[in-house]
Amino acid sequence: MRLKDLLYKVSILKVIGSTDLEVLDIQFDSRKIISGSLFVAISGDITDGHNYIEDSILSGAKVIIVEKTPQNINNLITYVKVSNSNQALAIIASNFYNNPSEKIKLIGVTGTNGKTTIVSLLHQLFRFLNVDSGMISTIHNKISNEIIPSTHTTPDALQINYLLNRMVEKGCEYCFMEVSSHAICQSRIKGLDFIAGIFTNITHDHLDYHNTFADYRDVKKSFFDSLSKSAFALVNKDDKNGVKMLEHTKARKIFYSLKSVSDYQCRILESQFDGMLLNINKVDLWVKLIGGFNAYNILSVYAIAKEFGYSDYQVLTALSLLETAEGRFERIQSRSITAIVDYAHTDDALKNVLSTINNIRTKTEELITVIGCGGDRDKTKRPLMAEIACNLSNQVILTSDNPRSENPETIINDMIKGLDPIQKRKVLVITDRRHAIRTACKLAKAKDIVLVAGKGHEKYQEINGEKLPFDDLEELKESLNINN
Repeated sequence: MRLKDLLYKVSILKVIGSTDLEVLDIQFDSRKIISGSLFVAISGDITDGHNYIEDSILSGAKVIIVEKTPQNINNLITYVKVSNSNQALAIIASNFYNNPSEKIKLIGVTGTNGKTTIVSLLHQLFRFLNVDSGMISTIHNKISNEIIPSTHTTPDALQINYLLNRMVEKGCEYCFMEVSSHAICQSRIKGLDFIAGIFTNITHDHLDYHNTFADYRDVKKSFFDSLSKSAFALVNKDDKNGVKMLEHTKARKIFYSLKSVSDYQCRILESQFDGMLLNINKVDLWVKLIGGFNAYNILSVYAIAKEFGYSDYQVLTALSLLETAEGRFERIQSRSITAIVDYAHTDDALKNVLSTINNIRTKTEELITVIGCGGDRDKTKRPLMAEIACNLSNQVILTSDNPRSENPETIINDMIKGLDPIQKRKVLVITDRRHAIRTACKLAKAKDIVLVAGKGHEKYQEINGEKLPFDDLEELKESLNINN
């Protein structure tokens, strides 16, 4: 594509060189440059792309997008100065792939908890309705039934537009996408044409990145601010920040709830470990998922399908067939022991999962929780996680999660700081996660419940910059002698 066409809608401060030249590829990683590439220099948190401009030129880059004009100008290269390289990358990527978000019904899901489950359920539902669709999620990306590995909750702008373009080429009518606060903040979704946005809930998370809860909330809100008047916003009315999300949106406003009057309502009539009986808009329905948090998730999925014109019969029939997303309240059974793997890595998510278990169990059995906290992340939630685990479990094993560059024992000590002497009596500290899971299973007697929380679908443990193979579900199966 010609550079002048790629720069359409980009906020340009200055151009040095010609814009009438052909661009063969776009990159923001200088190591991936080929001859004829456009290189976007991004000032990141760890490295500054401006330091790699010369490397990218040596590798064949012909166009450089910058926020800071280099001191040494190469007369054979075109330099385009912009105020925000992240925003420029997103718009250029969209132009490069012929604006695929305008050719597909793109639905974005944002909030602290529930994003992955909702996206997964929507993709399943529309497949049951015989409608080709794609999904972009934490677990993996999908183009119809083709699975593409995922590295982030929301990929970078180049990958998003590449995936959307592939979906369009494959005839997908819808795409369901998780929209993380990081992605919004870093302009990864800039220039995308969303037909709908879903707000799930908001609790304290990522405060290592956003500094304050208000900043975190307002980043989420900016997604709804950016929706067009032809889009609609579906918001959880029971969350006190739900209405706040819609303060400045131009989109049509729709609400769903379990506790208040709204457009789409649901009640939990019965709950067991193998499913729930729900009443959705006055119709009873048995679903395979459990927990109040999943009742919200299912209700939002129902609302989306209804808003796109599908009948109650079609939608409710499909809802009854849906399976939980990988690593989200994923249950296995062995010698009368119930074991559950869940991605809960915030205090609110952990409280929801433990409360769900406690509402179902008879209290004659023990609930053993294995939990850790991630390294190099929001430290304020560490004592809260331990406190909730102790308050809602009979026994707690504090262990390593993804320690990253931190000492796992330091993280565990941060968690213990939130406990009083009585709570501490419930706690075992086993830093090695594999040993912690095996110990929990050995301690469990018939009818007891073991919850392993924090990592869910992840197939690795990140330690000192290395991703080592580790799978909570497989560890549980091995500990409980369950054959696949």
